[in-house]
Amino acid sequence: MLIEFLPLLMFLVICLVLMLGYPVAFSLAGTAMLFAGIGISTGHFDASFLSSLSGRLYGTITNVTLIAVPLFVLMGVLLEKSRLAEDLLSNMAALFGRRRGGLGFSVILVGMLLAASTGIVGATVVTMGLMSLPTMLKRGYDPSLATGTICATGTLGQIIPPSIALVLLGDTLSSAYQQAQLDLGVFSPKTLSVGDLFIGALVPGLLLVVLYLLYMGFVAMRQPERAPAATDLDPPPLSALLKGLLPPVALILTVLGSILMGAATPTEAAGVGALGAALMAMAKGQLGFARMGEVARETLKVTSMVFMILIGAAVFSLVFRGFGGDDLIQHFFAQLPGGVITATFIVMLVIFFLGFILDFIEITFVVVPIVGPILLAMGVDPIWLGIMIALNLQTSFLTPPFGFALFYLRGVAPPSVTTADIYRGVAPYIALQLLMLTLLAIWPALATWLPSFVRGQ
Repeated sequence: MLIEFLPLLMFLVICLVLMLGYPVAFSLAGTAMLFAGIGISTGHFDASFLSSLSGRLYGTITNVTLIAVPLFVLMGVLLEKSRLAEDLLSNMAALFGRRRGGLGFSVILVGMLLAASTGIVGATVVTMGLMSLPTMLKRGYDPSLATGTICATGTLGQIIPPSIALVLLGDTLSSAYQQAQLDLGVFSPKTLSVGDLFIGALVPGLLLVVLYLLYMGFVAMRQPERAPAATDLDPPPLSALLKGLLPPVALILTVLGSILMGAATPTEAAGVGALGAALMAMAKGQLGFARMGEVARETLKVTSMVFMILIGAAVFSLVFRGFGGDDLIQHFFAQLPGGVITATFIVMLVIFFLGFILDFIEITFVVVPIVGPILLAMGVDPIWLGIMIALNLQTSFLTPPFGFALFYLRGVAPPSVTTADIYRGVAPYIALQLLMLTLLAIWPALATWLPSFVRGQ
């Protein structure tokens, strides 16, 4: 009887190991191989499952879609290291700062652009925290409002395309979608592309930014002492504003536009983005040998982390299936009252809590391949599911006491800002994200209409 629950025990053990602080990739693979060894020695695991491991790993590292990951990382690191984001923030702050809440508006808008260019929550939160938090505090902004705004805008990298999270989710959900259709006897399965997720994320992502701006405007109107006008800032000359604003905006629109119009795949668009960011950094004189070496090392570090976790997750999911874990979960969902609605709610709740201890990469590679095929076989739209997961993780990364974004900002915030300030600040933004999740659950067309329109269906 205990053998039937070995997959769940395996999942609990990996969560415990990760909470102890061991490296994610090696924890996933090591735990899986340990359980496989126990299963083989007791006769409850077929060793032939492991023979397919080399083929799966080779398929992973030769996946054309995943080539977009290092290219998007390179694009974001170039924009960050070349100080383009810093110039953009200073110009936007000077443009809006003389209005109540103006600095807050600037942080949200620049954070949106920075999230679109980097797609990495930690990088965006740390960069915005270093650049904008001292300025906001100096101009009299309430610490909780300032820190909450920076954390919330930093997590937009989960949902604003082109996002690395959406690239990884799109690739994983594509495999899950094909598997679900094959399980249902559909031998000419429909496909899901990363571009579909990018298009589907546009409306929910922009709506979330609008909700953030409305909240900032409401606070500035009702509690002006929390978001005072920066009267010492003079509006920048139009030429300076255009010089700081147009290049990164044009780059992001070019990348997204090429995907939306079908002129390029996400991987090809990522290459265009990386080249454009390099040319912009070169034009600013910020691409010397030393800077390029720094950019290359940072890109290599993030890319290596992603692919090592992907390999560890492939080992984990293979052993999990070898123990019959997918059948166990499928049987559990089939017995639930309420069918697909209850199953989806439980999956979202589990992903939300796992977001406290796992990064989006681990959840994408470990959890989604397990639950994705089951939900998709129950009739859930793959684009809607991907956007819901991305928004759910975004909310999880903001939620005290374990939210990743809170830890990132705490690491760069001055001692005068307390942890309680950060927790209070993110509470209204968590409510806005839960509102967005509810709206998307009630009206799935918010995520599915635009992809259908673009595809002409």
